[in-house]
Amino acid sequence: MDYKITNKTVPTFYFIGVTTGKSSINKVFPLWMDVFGKPEVVLEGIDHVIHDEPENYRKSVAQLKYDPLSLGALVTTHKMNVYSAANDMFDYFDPYAKTTAELSCISKKNGELRGYAKDPITAGLSLEAIIEPGYFGRTGGHILCLGAGGSAVATLLYLINKEHPSDRPEKFIAVNRSPGKLDHMRGMVAKFDTDIEVQYVHNSDPKKNDELMAILPDHSIVINATGMGKDTPGSPVTDTGIFPQNGIAWEFNYRGELDFMHQALAQVDARNLRVEDGWVYFLHGWSQVIAEVLQIDLTPELFMELDKAASGVRG
Repeated sequence: MDYKITNKTVPTFYFIGVTTGKSSINKVFPLWMDVFGKPEVVLEGIDHVIHDEPENYRKSVAQLKYDPLSLGALVTTHKMNVYSAANDMFDYFDPYAKTTAELSCISKKNGELRGYAKDPITAGLSLEAIIEPGYFGRTGGHILCLGAGGSAVATLLYLINKEHPSDRPEKFIAVNRSPGKLDHMRGMVAKFDTDIEVQYVHNSDPKKNDELMAILPDHSIVINATGMGKDTPGSPVTDTGIFPQNGIAWEFNYRGELDFMHQALAQVDARNLRVEDGWVYFLHGWSQVIAEVLQIDLTPELFMELDKAASGVRG
């Protein structure tokens, strides 16, 4: 099929998502290009409906592949679908992309279209900013992950690969309302010999999620990886759901209604609960992908500069 390619007049970095115009990256991106010394690079969003037609994903990938000034892209929400629809259009995949069958980063190098799954790195850096080494061994906490999409798979993969047993939870419970993503996660886990007990729960009822949350051990981590509260309305738990004592509520979103986060904030005192949003995940996710596309060495010092530049947008 012949694709209609828009020949850009300036170097363009793409953001493939659902509501890209609402993201804080639109304000952060030019600030970061100044930090990188590349003010000529601009950001352009491509919005796809959730579970779009495969041909529409292929059109977006074709734009990146065939236009010289289309530099690369960050992919959110559609990571698995882009890989499934267009994997034959790529010349290279990193090991994480092969393992997870998803793409969060598309870049070009030496004439090759290259695909990466950066989320295992992003999830790890973000989790390390929240908990200290040996957290699970010290506390005995489990993880309840509401949602089984790309970010959830990446978080589990990061934990599976942790070398020390005290850095791995005894149990990881993944809940999703469609069985396909649970099957995808199950297939990924099957590639590893892991001591983490992974439980797969097909469920769309928030009350059932409340029940799962209520029996978690103290110090457990409850993650909202559903996109609810940002891409779709609501929360995966109800207002009467009880978070684990001394636990952590981690909202992967940082914008939107954030119902899950507000539910958790209401229990901070009663449950001695820590509440984290997705801002750190946002920073690491974007900086990792941009650095790959622009072929920049992202040192800790440079990341601190990016964090500082973005802080004014965060407020």
